[in-house]
Amino acid sequence: MPDTFNLKSFLSDLPHLPGVYRHLDDTGEVMYVGKARDLKKRVSSYFQKNLASPRIAQMVSRVDRVEVTVTRSEAEALLLESNLIKRLRPRYNILFRDDKSYPYLWVTGHQWPRIAYYRGGTNKRGEFFGPFPNAWAVRETIQILQKVFLLRTCEDSVFANRSRPCLLHQIGRCSAPCVGNISADDYANDVQRASRFLNGQAKEVLGEIETRMMKAAEVFEFERAAALRDQMGALSRVLHQQTMEDTAGGDTDVIAIAMAGGRVCVNLAMVRGGRHLGDKPFFPSHAEAESAEDILEAFVGQHYAGGALPAVIVSNTALPDPALIELLADEGNTKVRFLSRPQGTRRSWLEQAQRNAEMALARALTESGARAARTMTLAEALDMDTDETALDALRIECFDISHTAGEATQASCVVFEHHDMQPSLYRRYNIAGITPGDDYAAMRQVLNRRFAKVADGEAQLPGLVLIDGGKGQVEVARQVFTELGLDIHVLVGVAKGEGRKVGLETLIFADERPAVALGPGSAALMLIAQIRDEAHRFAITGMRAKRAKTRNVSRLEEIEGIGARRRQRLLTRFGGFSGVSRASIQELASVDGISQELAERIYESLRG
Repeated sequence: MPDTFNLKSFLSDLPHLPGVYRHLDDTGEVMYVGKARDLKKRVSSYFQKNLASPRIAQMVSRVDRVEVTVTRSEAEALLLESNLIKRLRPRYNILFRDDKSYPYLWVTGHQWPRIAYYRGGTNKRGEFFGPFPNAWAVRETIQILQKVFLLRTCEDSVFANRSRPCLLHQIGRCSAPCVGNISADDYANDVQRASRFLNGQAKEVLGEIETRMMKAAEVFEFERAAALRDQMGALSRVLHQQTMEDTAGGDTDVIAIAMAGGRVCVNLAMVRGGRHLGDKPFFPSHAEAESAEDILEAFVGQHYAGGALPAVIVSNTALPDPALIELLADEGNTKVRFLSRPQGTRRSWLEQAQRNAEMALARALTESGARAARTMTLAEALDMDTDETALDALRIECFDISHTAGEATQASCVVFEHHDMQPSLYRRYNIAGITPGDDYAAMRQVLNRRFAKVADGEAQLPGLVLIDGGKGQVEVARQVFTELGLDIHVLVGVAKGEGRKVGLETLIFADERPAVALGPGSAALMLIAQIRDEAHRFAITGMRAKRAKTRNVSRLEEIEGIGARRRQRLLTRFGGFSGVSRASIQELASVDGISQELAERIYESLRG
């Protein structure tokens, strides 16, 4: 502890109030963020002689100073702690990946509502069902609603311009409201029944359909009775497939924790409207030395703070501080029950979630071992440090250039770290000011932009920098690194082999080591090829998107009467070029500055 920070004086001045505290090291980095009901008692507890956790003891030994923020309530402290952990990612906190943007199923608020996959804020018109654990669960539910209730999924611009039923109607997935095959009242009733199904009233809806079928048969409306029979059959099959049908307690989240091999899996199972929507496993960072109770508290705090709470949370672990649920419920202005010893149906849900947690953890341990072994072979092949800690921290960056005959040039940088690709760290660079098609100049530009920060001390040099290219590209990289004063030993070029076949690549070194052909059976080369291919894929997708955007805007500009201002109004109104191209003449004409004649011209030009 430095002389400038007087710990004894600091602790004595702390108030007996709720708040958030932050432990910082001598570089100013926040190592740990915590909340406290009583700041004086909680912060002082870290500086006692005997600490229960060796990990916390190690952290305290590195503390340079402590910062605190007093809050009005413990609930406010909880939210501030959660936000700081997600923003700062402190190395000693248990960290969960932020997945707040869960998908929903959206039933829009139109006269003829459509069902759609949706991510984002739920303040739009219509009803939102979820959240769902993943996109697959949403799309599966949409398919069920199509089969049973024949609701539309088409975009409004398509719906407004149909002159005959689409393929979905022909295969029995839509009632074709776009061409008047169903009345507005009947369609609204189908939407209402679908909403009741999603809210857990499937059996009631089934009974209602059966009653309507019998009445139709009694008045000899056999065609209608047959359609209702088919609808009832489809709904019955869906109900038969469901494994969770007890909705007495409302929406439920089931949290199961499994620990093995130094890893932790927190499995979240979501039950909405009596339907098991699926499971989502989380693998927290920095949790290996923590208790199941502390891991659960971290998950609940980070996952639910500021988000939607279910009516019931079930877990195989008790919360160390039951007041946490009350704080979250107060913040969300709702009521939540937490059960750690459930009975009946909820107990079977928890047992299933526990099995899924254990299986997910077993898979992760197997995959992690295989990935670590693969990284080891790469380190051995390139004569790098093979220490386990060094391998886990090994960062590999790979650069690639992509363009179409010099148009829309982009560079990509993908990152491999902790034995796996890290998509959240990928970056794209728009390349400008070079001769179109000059890949060497493009590579020089992207490397200068990326590694100037390393030379300035604002970022660390990766353990390995892969260049997708041969001697020429590697020479450009060597020149850039030499000019920036960086170590050229980390530079390796990946030159394509004969016929561009994977396994025949040659590795070219910037430090004049002899080129190496590892051969098609090399696990190290397979890893390099995977990273190189990911860089190529990422560059290609970025280049195509940039090219399409440029070309589409140009198509609008080529239409007589469309200048920059009108083009911008069109793109803003319809959310981009694809929305403009799908818009009807009437919709185009509704845009300020677009006459009926110009709308017809735009429509014909984009549909031609």
